[in-house]
Formats: sequence, structure tokens, C-alpha cells
Amino acid sequence: MQPADRVRLEHEFDRPHLMGPLFGQYDENLIVIERELGVHISARGNKVAIEGDAESVARARDVLAGLYNRLVAGRALDPGDIAGAVAISADPSLDGLTRADAGGGPATLATIHTRRKTIVARSPTQVKYIEALSSHDVIFALGPAGTGKTYLAVAQAVSQLVAGTVDRLVLSRPAVEAGERLGFLPGDMKDKVDPYLRPLYDALYDMMRPEHVERCITSGIIEVAPLAFMRGRTLNEAFVILDEAQNTTPAQMKMLHVRQIWVIGAVKLRLRQQPSV
Repeated sequence: MQPADRVRLEHEFDRPHLMGPLFGQYDENLIVIERELGVHISARGNKVAIEGDAESVARARDVLAGLYNRLVAGRALDPGDIAGAVAISADPSLDGLTRADAGGGPATLATIHTRRKTIVARSPTQVKYIEALSSHDVIFALGPAGTGKTYLAVAQAVSQLVAGTVDRLVLSRPAVEAGERLGFLPGDMKDKVDPYLRPLYDALYDMMRPEHVERCITSGIIEVAPLAFMRGRTLNEAFVILDEAQNTTPAQMKMLHVRQIWVIGAVKLRLRQQPSV
């Protein structure tokens, strides 16, 4: 005899060979969904039975159906996809997106397509961020470190470059050490500033083949430059990203007022050295 507020729902998938990646090794994906949503899931073959309160059962069903549809579309799943799908299902403002991803409508979860991979939003905030990247010319992205601000902006930049909606990419950040003084670095100007720009290169190499990145940099289609070199530049039809903007001054930010600019800064992480008195 089940409590009045608990329900049991059964769901059947039509492609049994996808159950392995959907459930995960030793059912690890089902365990994550059970833990996060407070439901009990039992699986037999291509059928699952979900027990719990009505709202949690409906969310678990939509999460599983959405992940299954991603597998049907040929996309692999990783732990971040599971956690992201669960987090997005918890936001009532994104309920339509969750149900659409589960096969209930024409909309899809926010994604960015590049030649090497498809990036899917992993949190409600990332959904809104990706939507803003594709619909606004000037964006200020503020948030804790490690939340995907730079990575998603670079992904959107590469996507638009491939689609031909922009002619070139300009990625810039201030050359500020992380709380320590490195002194004079050897080499030419590129060798001296590249260590500060490495996070931008890392994101680029994740979206494009390394040899393609190098060709685009050599031809000027992609430019990675410190903020100090951006004064007086003409940046027509360019996708411009100013990373680590919390270490800039208001005058430096005004200097980069162009057609499209994505300003990215981490909250409470300012590294610029204050002038000594």
C-alpha cells in the first residue's frame, strides 16, 4: 500500500541498445537522478519504473527522456550532462525547455555547435547565458570562477565564425599575474604575453583543430592580444571577448566599445596591483 502522495510511473524506451549509456556503468546515472530528485528508479531491460512524489517523478521522467533523446541524436553523455539536466529540471522558468528536450515540443535546450563538439547548457544560468550570447550585441558576464563564462563565449565566437556571421575573432585580457610578480619574461612580444592568454588558447583548441587555430591566427582571422594593445583598433564585423575584465579600469573597458563585445569577469577576484603611495 503506497502513501497517498507517492506515485509510480513506468516508462519504456524503444531502443534497448541505448540503455547502457543512458543508465551508466553500474546504473550510476540512475543513482545520481535518484539522489538529486529523491525518487526510486528500477530498471529492467528497456523499461524503467519511477516511484516518489508526483512532481519529482515527473522531473525524473523528463530528465531520463531528455538524456535518451540526446543519445538518439548521436551525442554521448558525461557526468556533467546528468547533473546539468537535473539542475535545469529544477528551474520552473525553464520547464518548457526541459519538456521540449524530453520530446514534448519544438524547442531544444540551449546549445552551441562547433566543428569539434556541441556544447550543451549544464545549469539554468548557462541556458540564459547562451541565449543572450546569440541574441545581444553587448554582454557583461559576471560570476564565480569556473562557471563557463569564458568557455561558452569562445564557443559562441567560433560558432559564429564558422557560420560566417562575423569575419574575425578578437580575444583579449589584461596581462595581470595571479598575485605574484613574474619579472621579465624571455622571447619576443608574443612569447612575453602568451602565458597570460593561455586560458583563451585552451578554449580555442577545444573548439577547433590546433592546425586550424594556427592558420587562423597567422592570417589574422583570430587574434589573441593583451588589452594594452587594443587602443585605437578598428574592429568592424568582429566578435570581441574581453576576459578577466574585473582587472581592468573603467577607461579600459570604454576603449573596447565596438559592434559586438562580450565582457567577462569573475566576482570577487581582482588581481590588479594597486599603486604604492
